[in-house]
Amino acid sequence: MRVRLDLAYDGTDFHGWARQSGSDLRTVQMVLEDALTLILREPIELTVAGRTDAGVHAAGQVAHFDVSEGALAQRSIAGDPGNLVRRLARLLPTDVRVTQAAAAPEGFDARFSALRRHYVYRVSTHPRGALPTRARDTASWAKRVDLTAMQLFADQLVGLNDFAAFCKYREGATTIRDLQVFQWRDVSTALEPLTFEATVVADAFCWSMVRSLVGACLVVGEGKRDAAFAANLLQEKSRSSKVPVAPACGLSLVQVDYPSDELLAARSLETRAMRTQQDLSS
Repeated sequence: MRVRLDLAYDGTDFHGWARQSGSDLRTVQMVLEDALTLILREPIELTVAGRTDAGVHAAGQVAHFDVSEGALAQRSIAGDPGNLVRRLARLLPTDVRVTQAAAAPEGFDARFSALRRHYVYRVSTHPRGALPTRARDTASWAKRVDLTAMQLFADQLVGLNDFAAFCKYREGATTIRDLQVFQWRDVSTALEPLTFEATVVADAFCWSMVRSLVGACLVVGEGKRDAAFAANLLQEKSRSSKVPVAPACGLSLVQVDYPSDELLAARSLETRAMRTQQDLSS
């Protein structure tokens, strides 16, 4: 049986999502797999929708694993994956929680069946930084920024583009992505002045891409880059030294979208087909 997990975590004290081979570094995948293996009494390996970096949070992460029906039939689970939520709550640390567990529909793959991922980035430009009560999920940026200039820059990046300038190199991986939403808004309050949020949505993201998109916006907002900055970056074929990576603590994966059940397998096949430069001209 394939089981879908919906989960959330505070990434502050994790070294990212992925279990690191030969290392005891604390990762979200390691903590969850160890707990599931203990409960189900067979080795569990998770596949995730978005492999978040160290310090990055999630409120709407999705993962799946395959398990024998015999393991689920034991008394504590009684054949219902939903019972894992209660069992896991007793074992997991407070900074990671499984919010839902269910039998996955046929063809479901947490990673390859996904249509798009939604991220939110939260940043304070106040001189005192983020409030102590929000310091774990709100980045601090030392300079004041122009929100209008940042949105104009963000608008130029939306669409199917090669985002090589914003991505750390990973052998065999494409940097062509469909950026569908990049929207900034002022979320300031009396207690949290000069606080902004960016919503960033794409079919997929390459390594470090969201934080680099945000970092580029912030330097534009400071007035350090001109109007041609976006167009020039989209012509680059490798990571640009002009693009800073925004702090990890401000970033959260908040939602992953999937097609209807009958389209899951087809979407998985489509996603596995790597994009090339020809896709940009078609």
